[in-house]
Amino acid sequence: MRHLRVLRRTTALLALATVSAMALPHLAAAETVLRIGMTAADIPRTLGQPDQGFEGNRFTGLTMYDGLTMWDLSSATKASVVIPGLATEWKVEDADKTKWVFKLRPGVTFHDGTPFNADAVVWNVDKVLNKEAPQFDASQVGVTASRMPTLVSAKKIDDMTVELTTKEPDSFLPINLTNLFMVSPSKWQVLYERAEGADAKAKSQAAWAAFAKDAAGTGPWKMAKFTPRERLELVKNDNYWDKARVPKTDRMVLLPMPEANARTAALLAGQVDWVEAPAPDAVKEIEGRGFKIEKNEQPHVWPWQFSRIEGSPWNDIRVRKAANLCIDREGLRDGLLAGLMVPATGTFEPGHPWRGNPSFQIKYDLPAAQKLMKEAGFGPNKKLSVKIQTSASGSGQMLPLPMNEYLQQALAECYFDVKLDVIEWNTLFTNWRRGVKDPSANGSDAVNITYAAMDPFFALVRFLQSSMAPPVSNNWGFINNPKFDELVKKARTSFDEKERDKALAELNAASIDDAAFLYVAHDVGPRALSPKIKGFVQPKSWFVDFSPVTITP
Repeated sequence: MRHLRVLRRTTALLALATVSAMALPHLAAAETVLRIGMTAADIPRTLGQPDQGFEGNRFTGLTMYDGLTMWDLSSATKASVVIPGLATEWKVEDADKTKWVFKLRPGVTFHDGTPFNADAVVWNVDKVLNKEAPQFDASQVGVTASRMPTLVSAKKIDDMTVELTTKEPDSFLPINLTNLFMVSPSKWQVLYERAEGADAKAKSQAAWAAFAKDAAGTGPWKMAKFTPRERLELVKNDNYWDKARVPKTDRMVLLPMPEANARTAALLAGQVDWVEAPAPDAVKEIEGRGFKIEKNEQPHVWPWQFSRIEGSPWNDIRVRKAANLCIDREGLRDGLLAGLMVPATGTFEPGHPWRGNPSFQIKYDLPAAQKLMKEAGFGPNKKLSVKIQTSASGSGQMLPLPMNEYLQQALAECYFDVKLDVIEWNTLFTNWRRGVKDPSANGSDAVNITYAAMDPFFALVRFLQSSMAPPVSNNWGFINNPKFDELVKKARTSFDEKERDKALAELNAASIDDAAFLYVAHDVGPRALSPKIKGFVQPKSWFVDFSPVTITP
């Protein structure tokens, strides 16, 4: 970590100069302002379906927008679960398990004052699923449709009721819908009518570009000022439908700061009040200066996702198991990450209802790893070359470069020759949906992208089901295991919660026994906050609720 400490000191002045250039204009004394340094290199998209992974959802999704369903983020001790959002209740039809009826919340208005209703739901489904709709936006499809792959259409029953149809029975749908954010159709239509373009498609693209600069959702925060790659300012929505979640802070300013040391320097200098993922080697200094480190184990995995196409070095299960046994996760936690991780022995740990009973126990066992590699034909004089595509920063990526360098050195003891292909985070995230067969993989046979494990689809299905291979979803490596497919179908068609959980536990155990990923860490979502901040709850979730946060001027 010496290089990180040096880098932190040498970049401090530059960081301060950069943040000073972003300094807020003089604000009225009565206004309270919360300034946050994000890990993203750019402001996540603001038009309704964010990019930048789930950091985008955290900052430009759940703030300005709502879904039909949402996550309960109110507890630091209980698991975050799905609760009613813009829908008050829902039910799958008994006679046809592909039909769902959602009752909508009355009295909700968008930020432009227009009403939320069934027409708005149908319009928002069509924006990502109906290519014939004027508002269809291909740029929003990848980050949305891949997260709810069975939804095919929406139909208005009455002003406050909609019917959603899936292509197959899917008990996960209410969870998936937390990712579909509702924007104002009326606001978009006004912008469309004003837009210039050679045809309807060009006008639509222009309307969405304009909408991104002057957004209107139903969320607790409203857009006030937006400067791409520099800052997004949000103000509280006094008319938010849930009065208990009207923000207690007047204004929130989001600043992209992809380098951990720059974020830390900005916090210590008082240029921001809150930073995501502070530099681990600065934790003692941060706490010594009176700032608070908030952390909580998240449903999150930091992995390598393997290629399983013909010719991949990871097709040998002995190699996959050896890699999992070659990593000293406790050493990574206690050394490089200063305690800011939980060792991963699968997507879910013992005690979780989806853990199951795997026979392969992931742990640090160097002799066993070396033995497996020798059985696979490798050794001190014959290394196995592998190439990993990763990023320098990004949503939930923790410290991707130092962590991958740690893995590179550790795996060398097990006869691996690891090469790193480091690219920009958002490019990596886009490549993830293209898959290992796409030229964007650049010859890599594994990809390092963290994933959320909050629900069955995000945690398991999108990686393990063969039909989720690109371009459908995130089975980057083209895993094709009939047992996985069978268990996915069993879980998806189990509308009884206990039966569904049993099938998911079997699926998780099967993926561990197959060493489907190189499981390394669970994030704890560390963030450092000024002592002026009160009321923040760090939930067991990737997301947070900014509404109860207060800050003294």
